[in-house]
Amino acid sequence: MQSAIKEIDFHGLEALRLQTAAGASAVITLYGAQVLSWITPGGRERLFLSERAHYDMQHAIRGGIPISFPQFSGLGDLPKHGFVRQQMWSVSDRQQKDGYVMVSLACRDSEATRRIWPHAFSAELSVALDNERLDVEFAVENIGTATFGFTAALHTYLQVNEVESISLEGLYGLQYRDAADGDKIKKDTGPTLEVEREIDRVYHDAVGPLLLRDGNAHLGLNNAGFPDVVVWNPWEEKCAQLTDMPKLGFRHMLCIEAAAARKRVELPPGESWWGRQTLVAI
Repeated sequence: MQSAIKEIDFHGLEALRLQTAAGASAVITLYGAQVLSWITPGGRERLFLSERAHYDMQHAIRGGIPISFPQFSGLGDLPKHGFVRQQMWSVSDRQQKDGYVMVSLACRDSEATRRIWPHAFSAELSVALDNERLDVEFAVENIGTATFGFTAALHTYLQVNEVESISLEGLYGLQYRDAADGDKIKKDTGPTLEVEREIDRVYHDAVGPLLLRDGNAHLGLNNAGFPDVVVWNPWEEKCAQLTDMPKLGFRHMLCIEAAAARKRVELPPGESWWGRQTLVAI
């Protein structure tokens, strides 16, 4: 098998499949520049994609790695998680070598986006696949004449065997905003984080690496440029309210997101910002 980038149809959407010589693969759709699959050598899918996800280009796709920009969650007056995850992107670059494949997708403001958010911007998402490693980098440039502020995230849905059996290391001692408990500011005091109920936390200044232990399928996570980490699982009651999630879908997913959520990024004209999430199968 050789490294390759192929144009494919994914549930009716234009998409690209990245493959390495060792058998790793990833799928990214041009709608929303959203990574929807990451399979490591050996055939294990590492991203959660809801079996009830919508692909009609009228809704965001539930799962994979959606982009939140220029607003994270409901922290502002814009549509929840912003609007670029429901925009069409175009391929701006592609590279392939033995064991390494990379593709970049780009989008920019339009008349429709400026009606929602009156700023000129250019955005690029780059996805690099290297056998056991996936790098996803999001970059924004201010191409307008005035400074604008934004929040953003890579809303990564990870597939797990059983969410009640996982543990997450690397958050000890960090402060977080607990959206599941009235947005109270708390401090993580446990050596590991385990999920036994709804969890919706934004960890502040989370600059160290994380380790997700899931049976024999460990995953290392590291962020650059993004100062925050979001950990989210809707649990049973809220999952049942999501029309694009199976009733028990919460048991097999955990979102560990790279985010700039607590403080807005202020970007002057002509300046750029970037953030990256690296996932490594261990």
